[in-house]
Amino acid sequence: MNIFPIRTDADYEAALARIDSLMDAELDTPEGDELDILTTLVESYEAKHFVLTGCDPVKTIRFRI
Repeated sequence: MNIFPIRTDADYEAALARIDSLMDAELDTPEGDELDILTTLVESYEAKHFVLTGCDPVKTIRFRI
């Protein structure tokens, strides 16, 4: 397991690709641990780089009855 901080878009894309390949990993295995760590890193990266602001769900989504 070679895990590094996600600092660039290329790092982010590589982490997403690795997550995709680990999606069937079982819990409490080295692969499952790697999946858990990578998803945490990706969530952190996304929180910093893909901030959603100014979205009013009431104005964005309108339901018809």
